[in-house]
Amino acid sequence: MLFYRKFIVRKHERGLLFKDGDFVRFLEPGIYRFHEWRKRHEVECFDLTEPAFVHRLGDYFVDAMSEDVARLFTVVETGPAEVAVVYCNERVAEIVQPAERKLYWKGPVAIRVERFDLDRRLAIDAKLAKRLLAVPGLASDNLAGLRLPGRGAIFSREIAHGHVGLLYVDGELTGSLGPGLHAFWTYGPSVAIEVVDLRVKTLEVQGQEILTRDKVSLRINLTATYRFEDAEKAVGATKDPLDHLYKEIQFGLRAAVGTRTLDALLEDKSAIDRAVADRVGPKFAEIGIVVESVGVKDIILPGDMKELLGRVVEAEKAAQANVIRRREETNATRSLLNTAKVMESNAVALRLKELETLEKVTEKVGNLSVYGGLDGVLNELRSLSDLRR
Repeated sequence: MLFYRKFIVRKHERGLLFKDGDFVRFLEPGIYRFHEWRKRHEVECFDLTEPAFVHRLGDYFVDAMSEDVARLFTVVETGPAEVAVVYCNERVAEIVQPAERKLYWKGPVAIRVERFDLDRRLAIDAKLAKRLLAVPGLASDNLAGLRLPGRGAIFSREIAHGHVGLLYVDGELTGSLGPGLHAFWTYGPSVAIEVVDLRVKTLEVQGQEILTRDKVSLRINLTATYRFEDAEKAVGATKDPLDHLYKEIQFGLRAAVGTRTLDALLEDKSAIDRAVADRVGPKFAEIGIVVESVGVKDIILPGDMKELLGRVVEAEKAAQANVIRRREETNATRSLLNTAKVMESNAVALRLKELETLEKVTEKVGNLSVYGGLDGVLNELRSLSDLRR
């Protein structure tokens, strides 16, 4: 009695035939029967709708079965400074890293390969970068951007409007990047991007304890506004531009206050602003930072000095009030004297003054009986006035 084994390779499949564990040949679609008493033949089938071919004998097939491989596979082999993006039916399937070989079955899925020379350019076109980043499930949780499982990585960074990106390759500043999405291959030199905000920003210099020229301790709060005009020059000139600006404003503030007395500072607070701005403005303009403005927010005095100044101000205001009172009294006396001179030389004016006096008297009288006419009343009033004198 004869025994045989049957293997079926379907139309959407390809097979690998092994006998006693040794590879024999590739199998096209069909039915294969082998007469044998024990299991000497084995067939491995691969679905062509999943074109990536991963097998332990892949390199052997390329070297020993070159004609069959050329007929059945698309071979993607990269150099030591080359990266390839593999598309299956125009969809991103895989990134082949440098010095790597991949095989893809030829069949119903169209394979297209796009190669990139890392020696010529590390940057990735923004359109391709967006396409890679849009692949579901392939985005990384870190700032390195997209990382395909088991493959290399793409470093990506999006720069917003009003910002600039400083590009570092192997730790060396190589240029600036404008707003938009920027992506780079990370197979080779390390790539990093530092984002710098070019908009006007505020720097608060809080609670600076400073002695004036007359040895009065003040605490001053100051605000400065600045912006980066040339970010490359700024980061190249100093390790931490913001910290450098903060310290220079402190030095300028101490120099401005230490050379002035308390009275001079209180009389012209803007002198501090001008002195600090004149110190830091030109110095930072040389390294690409524009100091837009410098302004003192608060000048805080010690408690005893504040009380003393309060008493000084109170005394000054009291003296001013006394001067005003004396001035008003002098003006009133001068007005009475002028009125008396007018009445002395003008009988009509005297009579009007008498009528005014009569009006004031009658305002406080409930009933008034007049005898002898108006002249009599006036004569009586005049008589009363003479008696009181």
